[in-house]
Amino acid sequence: MEERNTPIDFADYTVVGSGKRTMAKNFMANVFLWMFGALAISAATAFAFATTPSLLLSLINETTGGLNILGYAAMFAPLVFVLTMSFAFNRLSATALTLFFIAYAAVTGISLSFILLIYTSGSVISCFAAASLMFGIMAVMGYTTDKDLTSFGRILTMGLIGIVIASLINFFMKSEMMEYVISIVGVAVFTGLTAYDVQKLKRIGEGVEFDGTPATATRKLAIMGALNLYLDFINLFLMLLRLFGNRRD
Repeated sequence: MEERNTPIDFADYTVVGSGKRTMAKNFMANVFLWMFGALAISAATAFAFATTPSLLLSLINETTGGLNILGYAAMFAPLVFVLTMSFAFNRLSATALTLFFIAYAAVTGISLSFILLIYTSGSVISCFAAASLMFGIMAVMGYTTDKDLTSFGRILTMGLIGIVIASLINFFMKSEMMEYVISIVGVAVFTGLTAYDVQKLKRIGEGVEFDGTPATATRKLAIMGALNLYLDFINLFLMLLRLFGNRRD
């Protein structure tokens, strides 16, 4: 699920006023609020589909045991939502973008429901806790560091592209060793991207003058920022699960 971050261009958001730190804190608070809300929606949806046979069967072809059309739609829909939100960002209203984000979180939860069936509950909980701890540490580092992480972010982006290409190749090769290597690199990449994205979003917050920037525009930026961090966290969690998760018998 390496859908990876929607790039946010903050070149047009110059730092104004003496209260930029307060602006950044308010903006980041909104970003994390949206992100945590999306995670809650995804978790609730995943649990509902994994524990409700009728919902789960709606995604599976009972004859073959594989995914049906609705199941495949649930697997690929998150990518469609991300691309739509990215390329139509300027054309979508704040309300439309909010609805897209909520729908994205719900559909992603459906696609993640299969994880609860593949891996033991203990593995899911422990990997989620580990991802939360790693994400939290890197988020704090990204927010507090004075070092410019822009060049670091470019390197990580190239690493992400490598992960996507390698994942596509391994989709056909089905090499367990290659999947293991991809997962290790993925943990490093998404951990680093968390710090980079938080710093990037902090700078956006510092450049948004809340008295002058329309509230709808600020909300749209916060939602897209939440999408970035949501993707960082989910992909970090999935990479850890691939490395350390115990599959059900």
